[in-house]
This record gives sequence, C-alpha cells and structure tokens, in this order.
Amino acid sequence: MQLKKNNLKSIIKTSGFLMAMIFGFSGMAQEVIVTDSTSIQPEDEIARATKATENSSDRKKVDGIAAVIGDFIILDSDVDMMYKDMQSQGMSTADVTDCQLAGSLMENKLYAHHAIQDSIIVMDAEVNNYIDQQISEMVRQVGSMEKVLDFYNKEDEAEFRSELFELNKQRQLASRMQQKIVEEVEITPEEVRAYYEAIDEDELPVFGEEVELSQIIVEPEVPQSEKQKVIDRLNDFRADVLDNDASFATKAVLFSQDPGSARDGGRISLSRKDNYIKEFKDVAFSLQAGEVSEPFETDFGFHIIQVDRIRGQTVDLRHILLIPDVTNASVEEAKAKIDSIKKRVSEGVLDFAEAAREFSDEKETSSDGGKLINPRTGDTRFELTKIDPELYDQVGDLKEGEVSLRIREQDRTGRPKFKLLKVVKRIPEHEANYATDFTKIKELALRDKQLEAIEEWQKEKIGDTYIKVNGKFKNCEYTSNWLKK
Repeated sequence: MQLKKNNLKSIIKTSGFLMAMIFGFSGMAQEVIVTDSTSIQPEDEIARATKATENSSDRKKVDGIAAVIGDFIILDSDVDMMYKDMQSQGMSTADVTDCQLAGSLMENKLYAHHAIQDSIIVMDAEVNNYIDQQISEMVRQVGSMEKVLDFYNKEDEAEFRSELFELNKQRQLASRMQQKIVEEVEITPEEVRAYYEAIDEDELPVFGEEVELSQIIVEPEVPQSEKQKVIDRLNDFRADVLDNDASFATKAVLFSQDPGSARDGGRISLSRKDNYIKEFKDVAFSLQAGEVSEPFETDFGFHIIQVDRIRGQTVDLRHILLIPDVTNASVEEAKAKIDSIKKRVSEGVLDFAEAAREFSDEKETSSDGGKLINPRTGDTRFELTKIDPELYDQVGDLKEGEVSLRIREQDRTGRPKFKLLKVVKRIPEHEANYATDFTKIKELALRDKQLEAIEEWQKEKIGDTYIKVNGKFKNCEYTSNWLKK
C-alpha cells in the first residue's frame, strides 16, 4: 500500500506539472497548444477515430488514438509532444516514460469527464477572461500577436483563441473536480499525531532552514491634487459618453490603466461570487443596464463603470481605471521617513514591532507588529529553499534580529514603496518535531489523506467509465487500473 501511495504521489505530481506545462507559455515547443486531446461527444470508436482525424487534418501526420476516456480522446502525438515540451524547457526526460505521460493524461481526462457528469460549471466568460490574460502575457514576451501566431503555427487569432478555450475549459473542469474530491477531507489532531508516530525515526522528514520575518512598509502619499486630476478626467469621460454618445469601450482601450481589460474595451463579466474587491462589486451591482457610475476609489485607483447587461447573478460591464501619480516630493518624503525609522530601530530607541504598528502603511501586517504569514502554510515560518527568489535575496544573508537596508519595490499599481525587513528568528535545518513543526506535519498528513481520497475516487470512477487503451499503451504497467484487468 505504501509503495502504491508513493507511486500515486509521483503520478499526481507529474500530472500537475503536465497541466502547467500544457497550458503555460513554452519557450520552444511550437505545437504545445495542440498536444492535449480533443473533447468529443459519445460515439462508437470508429466515429471517434474519424472525428479525431478530421479535427487534426492540419497536422503533419494522422494521429493514432492512444486512449479514450469517457467523452475524451488522447492521441499518440499528445504523448510525443509532452516529451518535446519537457526537453524544450530544459527538463530531464531520462526517467520519464510514455506510460507515465499517458497515465497522467488519462487521469486528467477522467477528472474532466466526471466534472461534466457532476454538472460542474465553468463559465465561458471566466475562461475567456483567463485567455485574455494568457494572450496578453504571450504578446508581452514575444512582442506582437503576429509573432505569437507564428510561434504556435496558427492562421489567425480566432483559431488560436478557440483552441485555447477548449484546453483551458478542460483544465478548469479537471481542477474543480479535484477540488470537489478533497474539499471535505479534514484531519484531526489525533490523526496528525498518529501519522507522525507511524513514521520510522530514520525516515522523519527534514525541514530546511527557516526564518520568521516582520516588515515595515512606507508608501509615498498621493497628493489630493493628483487624485482630483483623475477624478476630473473620469468625469469628462462619463459626460462624453452620456451627453455625446461617445464609446465607453473606445475610451477604455485608449485610456484605461487596467492591462487585463483595457485591450478588450474594459470588458468584464462579474458574478457576486467572484473574488473582486468589495468597493468594485458594490458599485457594479448597484447599477442598472446602460448606467455609468460616478468615479469611485479602490486600492487600485479610481474607476468608472458602465453596465452593458445583467444576467441573473452576473453583470457584464466595462470599466476604466486611472491611477493617480505620486510626486517626486512625496517619494523623497517616504524615503526620509523609512530611513528615520531604520535609524531609530538600529539605535534601540524604537522597537521594530512598535514601529510597524505605528508607522507601517500595510494594513494586513501593521496591527501584528509587521509579522509576515506564509500564505502557503498559514504559519509564520518561511523555508528559505521555497520562498520567492526576490525575498530570499533580501533576507538570505541577514542574521537573526538584523534589519535590512531600505528596499524599494512597486505596489500593484506600479507606484514606488519602501520596505524594511527584519529576521525575527532563524530556525536551522532539522528533523520534524511534533511540538514545533505541527503545522507542517499536519499539512503532510492532510495531503496523504487527500491522496487516499483521490485514489479511492479513481478506483470507483475507472470502473464506471468507458475506457479504451490502444496500441503500445496496452502493454504499460499503470498505477491505476486503466486496463481494467
């Protein structure tokens, strides 16, 4: 059982990597967008093969069908291109086999198939918004849409978006199915202790060197005069739309400083459950179709919204974002302020935690003395080998109790801000200890319990699902019973 669990962990890890590899932006694999299989409706196998051939007519060769999983097919070339994409990213494929890659693809298709059966819904607007972000990032990397299309050997943007849509929708379906499987899996302190005590002493996990951090953030003040400038400009846009029938979408393309929506005329589809900032949602859902809001402020800047259409709990809208500037004078004032704080802390006149509570502009951490919480684990420790490289550069050489020099960064609007970091505590590399490492041990125990839930789900669903494995892939030894022996 333990060997099987380890194999399952390896497969799931590989599967997660493959998902990122397929849907990310690869540096060299020119056909990575079409390496995954195509969604089809239930048909007999001959019809499936015919449809796969028709849908793949622009490929250099006619693909064979590696496997059929419910309503999805996996082509031989899907597996081949996985290798090429891994190699193009500099990853070793020495220990990766066709059978492992095929098994990972089959697992992903199983999730997507049953997500549809379970009526898990992925909104088209959500997928399209994500595609907009993907394409924007691709264009940013290579310089133009034409280069992106050439890179992926696509005739036009419509064809490219269509393929991205199918792949992203399948990815979202698979992801939400996985979430549904494990969302109710919980673990008690007694189970965590049992998990820990069952580990052989010579097999205890080793945790790398960790640090506990606190920070102070000072942001240059945005003068009221700069805020008023963007408010006045947004009011001018609003008046032109309402009084002169000017195009809100055109103004968004030309002037909005929201890179995610500006190129699409500021278009956003927003539901009440979406994770948008409260002030934005409050205004969006207070408007009637055709209305244009007054300028309003969020943490990102100032906005106006025009509602295009209301569809139940979803509103289709367009928005324009303008970000007020800081001045050179306010930037210099912020630098002087944080340098003064650093000096007083270094001289022992002011405690770092007290300074954070009194002076830090970061609401999330100031009330707790600037203490940083690791978003991955939920505790205060950061393992140095796993933290963001930029943060590592800032704290890697600091001793326990030492405060960094002034660090200049940008906030999410692109404006400068200044930071001091303190290494509150350093914890050397050590074997897991139940008392001091409970949070991390709990995370490992919960992950194992989730893997067991996934394993049980796979066993059940493989038995209930139409699966056909073809060619050389029938000779593989899979962790899961894809061959239904």
